[in-house]
Amino acid sequence: MVAYHSTRGAAPELSFADVLLTGLAPDGGLYVPTSWPSGHIAPQMPYADYATEVMWPFVEGSIDRASFASIVADAYATFTHPDVIPVESLQDGVQLVELFHGPTLAFKDVAMQLLGRLFDHELERRQERVTIVGATSGDTGSAAIEAFRDRDNVDIVILHPHNRTSEVQRRQMTTVLASNVHNVAVEGTFDDCQDLVKAMFADTAFRDRVRLAAVNSINWARVMAQVVYYHWAAGQSDGPVSITVPTGNFGNVFAGRVAQRMGAPIDRFVVASNRNAILTQFFSGAEMTIGPVEPSLSPSMDIQVSSNLERLIHELLGGDGAAVAEQLTRFRSEGHVAFGPEVVSKLSERWVGERLTDEETLEVMAEVYETDGMILDPHTAVGVGAARRRVGDLPELVMATAHPAKFPAAVEQATGLHPELPDHLDDLFEREERFTVLPNELATVQAFVDAARR
Repeated sequence: MVAYHSTRGAAPELSFADVLLTGLAPDGGLYVPTSWPSGHIAPQMPYADYATEVMWPFVEGSIDRASFASIVADAYATFTHPDVIPVESLQDGVQLVELFHGPTLAFKDVAMQLLGRLFDHELERRQERVTIVGATSGDTGSAAIEAFRDRDNVDIVILHPHNRTSEVQRRQMTTVLASNVHNVAVEGTFDDCQDLVKAMFADTAFRDRVRLAAVNSINWARVMAQVVYYHWAAGQSDGPVSITVPTGNFGNVFAGRVAQRMGAPIDRFVVASNRNAILTQFFSGAEMTIGPVEPSLSPSMDIQVSSNLERLIHELLGGDGAAVAEQLTRFRSEGHVAFGPEVVSKLSERWVGERLTDEETLEVMAEVYETDGMILDPHTAVGVGAARRRVGDLPELVMATAHPAKFPAAVEQATGLHPELPDHLDDLFEREERFTVLPNELATVQAFVDAARR
């Protein structure tokens, strides 16, 4: 049975079931396995069966195999494509791993549909209930709400940055009127929302009183579910591949690193950013300086503090939890951190950072539509643009993270077309919205969460 420890080294080891419900470690760190399962499985079975095989080593001992297989099958039955995660090719050879065929049209569904069912299973077994508080830059919130709506043992409060998501993203959250769902528009940035969530977890008395749980990618189970599609996509090529991931909070691409450590044939990762390019800084010279969050055409990547980078830093520092805590505490207090030449060398072996401006993103969207007749959302376009700069001897795979209809303004600006929402969302703009605007104040948000619980 795999055990889990904190990246900061000052919290007790936990089982998968406890990690699932705990989220952030008490010492402020993120949970990772104490040992990594090895073995890459060729994708020669339906996706749900494949996902069960890949994830089983991470959950064994916390849930019986038959129950887990049933939960996984039920989660991926909600996807509209028969392959769940299809892989399509552009004319220039770049391959798109389409992660957006779930209920809310974004890659977050791959993990959230599983997470909702795992929470139900474990909470029912324990006869407990929890309050989920999450932060979203756009897609996590709607995926979490869809996964947890109407569940008896969960109340869920999602914080999003006021007026900093697309209208489709906002409405996918705020038009769900289930009694256990609450949306808060925070007067600030996504980083502010994320900091509020972490502060609530750090407040032990509050955390215990409301039985706080997390569904952001600080929750290991989110990363675990995403590991599967890296095995799945890489295994469809004859040899090693390069994978480009448009990312802000680093959870998606870190899942790829886990797959690589398990043996998936991945040679390198290209980390693609927009104008908020703090990750490009890191992968160029192993240092970061926090700047202002600038709104862009790819709002889910408008982030300056990437939480899941901590898991990679933990690896780069040899698992030294005290060193991780020291470096990241300095980063948050001083706004800058620099790592030594050893880290620079390790990064150069497997990692590349690229960034695209909004203008370059629109150019990619227009070019792909003209040459392939395919409409990209702006986040996927950032990935395609970054991958094209790295085309070489390896197959180039890009994680296509969202359906273009989630970002109609950007698509129309690039192509002149207005992408239509799928049938199950075609009345989205007619639905009643419900959300509360709150200042970026911890006490105010905590009071809201406390009052929202059933």
